[in-house]
Amino acid sequence: MNKTKLCEAALKALENSYSPYSNYKVGAALLCKNGKIYTGCNIENSAFSPTICAERTAFAKAVSEGERDFEAIAVAGGLDGQIKGEFSPCGVCRQVMAEFCDNSFKILLVIKNGEYKEYTLGELLPDSFDLKSE
Repeated sequence: MNKTKLCEAALKALENSYSPYSNYKVGAALLCKNGKIYTGCNIENSAFSPTICAERTAFAKAVSEGERDFEAIAVAGGLDGQIKGEFSPCGVCRQVMAEFCDNSFKILLVIKNGEYKEYTLGELLPDSFDLKSE
């Protein structure tokens, strides 16, 4: 896995963010185990609940194309698109990741200047609720 390339794809996806209400621009790049990358950006709505995060946009695109095996996701975000530190996925996005990925799934949080912090889904969502929880 080329982690730098994945982080760069997340930064590029951030440019497409539609975030006129929060001004927080977020981009994500989801790496499938077959090497294909699906990107997503956050898309806000004035009613707020229809807003979709970048991570879920990337998953929705991939799953709607038949993908089910994922290796990693890179996430980049910040106020007005300025990266000033890691931008961690929200709880809903973490739960969506848990639906399709095991605890070893990699989450790369872009910091700046090509730097990132790496976590596993298990670290960011311990004891998740999923089909394996029965």
